[in-house]
Amino acid sequence: MTTTPELSTRPIPDEIARQVVLPEGHRHDGPLFDAYRWLRENNPLGKAEVEGYDPVWLVTKHADIMEIERQPHVFTSGGGDRPGSHNPILQNQAGDAFTKQLTGGSLRILDTLTYLDPPEHTEIKDIANDWFRPANLKKWEDTIRALAKEAIAKYLRSGTNDIDFVQQFALYYPLHVIMSLFGVPESDEPRMMTLTQEFFGTADPDAQRADVEPLTPEAAAQQWSAAIQDFYAYFDKLVEDRRANPRDDLATIIAQAKDSNGEYYRKEFAYGWFIAIATAGHDTTSSTMAGTIEALAQFPDQLAKVRENPALIPDLVNEGLRWVSPVKQFTRQATQDYVLRGQQIRTGDRFMLLYQSANRDTDVFDEPDTFRLDRKPNKHIAFGYGPHMCIGQHLAKLELRIMFEELLPLIESVQVTGERKSVMTNFVGGLRKLPVRLELK
Repeated sequence: MTTTPELSTRPIPDEIARQVVLPEGHRHDGPLFDAYRWLRENNPLGKAEVEGYDPVWLVTKHADIMEIERQPHVFTSGGGDRPGSHNPILQNQAGDAFTKQLTGGSLRILDTLTYLDPPEHTEIKDIANDWFRPANLKKWEDTIRALAKEAIAKYLRSGTNDIDFVQQFALYYPLHVIMSLFGVPESDEPRMMTLTQEFFGTADPDAQRADVEPLTPEAAAQQWSAAIQDFYAYFDKLVEDRRANPRDDLATIIAQAKDSNGEYYRKEFAYGWFIAIATAGHDTTSSTMAGTIEALAQFPDQLAKVRENPALIPDLVNEGLRWVSPVKQFTRQATQDYVLRGQQIRTGDRFMLLYQSANRDTDVFDEPDTFRLDRKPNKHIAFGYGPHMCIGQHLAKLELRIMFEELLPLIESVQVTGERKSVMTNFVGGLRKLPVRLELK
């Protein structure tokens, strides 16, 4: 616990708070990362008060996020039915009110790990935790490599490739990998892709559903809920099938899981697992892949270095994860009074953990705005920290390593040729558009 006062509590300037809190502030990386830098240097733990949102502490420093994340009993993630419970995914007040209206007063709209605290979090995580361990994933490496080669052959060609790297390449390989390991038919992948983009792009006009009234305060929550219901309808059939006809896939492990009484878990827990895997299981990986390619175009000396020495590819993956940090934030809520960075925290206060900012913290990273393969140790927290550290981190790293092992030896050069575009979200996302010229052998 930090007890030495550093700064007096004071409000964050409105333009900085809006840049970080509002989804539209995340459309352009330059102003967003300038705001992160200003906060780290001037008000690293300050309270943002943005119209339409509950007040929230913006946590911008690496050490403070780690201090919060390692103490789930003090800083809860859980969204539930208890009085004063919060939403671990930042929404505006209208969105939270809409969610409570749907659920009868609860902000726990999904029975998934994001909304749980220990010991419930530990119990549900253990359902599939072993499947995601490196020792188990190793047996899938040949399958994943075959899928990487298939994606390169399908979407790229030798010579000049003038493509949108996101829309014409990066989105498809991680989706195909996770769906293949999951046991979802390839014919259903386009549906999963659409639902994922709707799920994470709730505030993005490019991902707007036709059945959601645009520009209303609760539009994002409406879209979130509608996408969840569509996922439920799809995954209910999958649960029933795997309980009746088990297979050697991840869906079977989750659908067949039983509690301490030997009874199947409620279907909602299976749905929560399936939605997390079907969304974060590929969107974050494709975002990291695209952002890494953009960085290699921006820092061609690093491209030359990794092409000359493929043993650096794991370092490339780690630096790409730090650089992109596709999970921008989760929120936590204090369950007791606490002192953090000299600031008096009160029970019920909420915190927006800004992982992108933490991964550019000069206290931890030299030259954080430079993409460097020689960054060792690379203590990024792109996967979070503590009990909520991403369960799929080893799979994501494996997918990225294998793709770069297959793709980089073919790349003669890469150049960004047009305007890049980011997903308009303050939650999970990266590039939506990246026009590039790829010269391949």
